[in-house]
Amino acid sequence: MSKNASRTAGRHFLQIPGPTPVPDRILRAMDTPVIDHRGPGFATVAKQSLEGIKTIFKTTNPVIIYTATGTGAWEAALVNTLSAGDKVLMVETGQFATLWKKLAEKLGLKPELIPTDWRIGADPALVEARLREDKGHEIKAVCIVHNETSTGALSPIAEIRKAIDAAKHPALLIVDTISSLASADYRHDEWGVDVTVGGSQKGLMLPPGMSFNAVSDKALKAAATSKLPKSFWSWEDMIAANKTGYFPYTPATNMLHGLNVAIDMLHEEGLDNVFARHDRHAEATRRAVRAWGFEVLVKDAKYFSPTITAVLLPEGQNADKLRAVALDNFDISYGLSFGPFFGRFFRIGHLGDTNDLTIIAALAGAEMGLELAGIPFKKGGVQAAMDYLVSAHQGAATGKAA
Repeated sequence: MSKNASRTAGRHFLQIPGPTPVPDRILRAMDTPVIDHRGPGFATVAKQSLEGIKTIFKTTNPVIIYTATGTGAWEAALVNTLSAGDKVLMVETGQFATLWKKLAEKLGLKPELIPTDWRIGADPALVEARLREDKGHEIKAVCIVHNETSTGALSPIAEIRKAIDAAKHPALLIVDTISSLASADYRHDEWGVDVTVGGSQKGLMLPPGMSFNAVSDKALKAAATSKLPKSFWSWEDMIAANKTGYFPYTPATNMLHGLNVAIDMLHEEGLDNVFARHDRHAEATRRAVRAWGFEVLVKDAKYFSPTITAVLLPEGQNADKLRAVALDNFDISYGLSFGPFFGRFFRIGHLGDTNDLTIIAALAGAEMGLELAGIPFKKGGVQAAMDYLVSAHQGAATGKAA
């Protein structure tokens, strides 16, 4: 193609692990005149959002909606429940778990990080063992990234809750679901999570700029004695205003219209069907990776993410070169790499409003990009993915698993 072209035909393929493409239906819902956020019409919209989002977190308790990115919701979860000097236990599942630790340090907390090699999720046994050692219950919260966006590792939250209970420890369980909410099975109430952090720009199919805290009764009780300073992030102020359908400050009014439509779309498909679709696309992607002769960065299948696959290239190969070639030639974006494997892997996002053909195109872009970038690989990854998807649909038609 000509390097002097001023226009590229067709839509850009955004295959990073979020933000994800925003469906036209949601864009149309947001493309509406701004209304008075203190008027009666707004309360109707807001109440629909505040009740609807509970069904995605699977909770009957309040969900606070912030006009902020997920980083803001991280901070809100900590400042509303903890006090300066409190110890928090975290697991180093990747870049975002590490950033959350740094944020905790800046707030005056004392985070302790269980290290990993960035190729697994959080191990419940290690969490339980550390909590059993904490005889004085100095650890006030366990913070886990459910789905590590930087590596594609999914951590077993229900098992971690059981580990905390087995250790007979009173620590709060605080979970980041930013790249798993509305894409992977998640149950705030049933799994005994105290604060769940979410974001708008991934499984919820919205633009960045909205984030969430789902809170338990235990978390609300902790908030009553928390001493960390808070104003914008205050749950108390938000919950009080939300009861009448309003916010203590100007919310992202048009985003709420989009959120309501996103929630409708998820329920129209059915959450279980949404989760099955993501699982199918993840497996198709992993089969392509193996057929190319590469490794999935996550080395233990029990931690495989349904929303992100990080593709580890052999020593000496540059994943950023592949990403640049694919973008330049096929107008497709893949996620970059972090940490100890920086430059060695690229991430394929398979979450949000995607279908089988979206995934096949994403894999085709990678396979063609590998060839153009001169990275040695075995051909046939796209075919392996197609074969799997065909078998999955045949299995669904006959009632048998693929």
